[in-house]
Amino acid sequence: MASVATEGVSVPAGRVRLEGDLALPESPRGIVLFAHGSGSSRHSPRNRFVAAVLQQAGLATLLADLLTRAEEDEDAATAHLRFDIGLLGERLAYLTDWLLQDPRTGALPLGYFGASTGAAAALVAAAERPEVVRAVVSRGGRPDLAAPVLPKVRAPTLLIVGGRDTLVLRLNREALYRLGGERDLAIVPGATHLFEEPGALDEVARLAREWFVRHLSPPASPAVG
Repeated sequence: MASVATEGVSVPAGRVRLEGDLALPESPRGIVLFAHGSGSSRHSPRNRFVAAVLQQAGLATLLADLLTRAEEDEDAATAHLRFDIGLLGERLAYLTDWLLQDPRTGALPLGYFGASTGAAAALVAAAERPEVVRAVVSRGGRPDLAAPVLPKVRAPTLLIVGGRDTLVLRLNREALYRLGGERDLAIVPGATHLFEEPGALDEVARLAREWFVRHLSPPASPAVG
């Protein structure tokens, strides 16, 4: 298995700081920034599972909280911050800038992996920085919450939805054709919203790995001679 160095980071984001876990394999081919949603955090076991699969494929990952501890406590009581896509997208932009400025990650092709409402934030951030974001993967996402910016998204985008997640599947189908760049919809048969069924999350990780490896790998050098 590939050697992966992991460290905790604290990223300034306006008046707050966001805590995260940065994982760097040897000679990474790209980096994937995770956008959590719907009350989740960097400790999400599902996202950490996907991140581990990406790391073994040679991709660095940053799992960071988009809300502070105080904001998470507030959101647990009101559930309103998790739907503040503008705020979540802004926080994702701060994390993106930090990665671009860090000498370990600044030159790496960048992708977003968004889950639930975090996927909407990822699409908002991708629309604002088309020259930076090279790929987006959404797991059980809510692209409808980013509806106004979908035509501006140029990054190749893969929407992954469970076959039994009926409402979210319909919302993703409707959003698919509004995206401005390359896009695809992958349906995991028999899976519900959290992909808790046997093998469902493995399929999510496989699809995400293939999408990011394809779109974050540097172009092949032209043959000489």
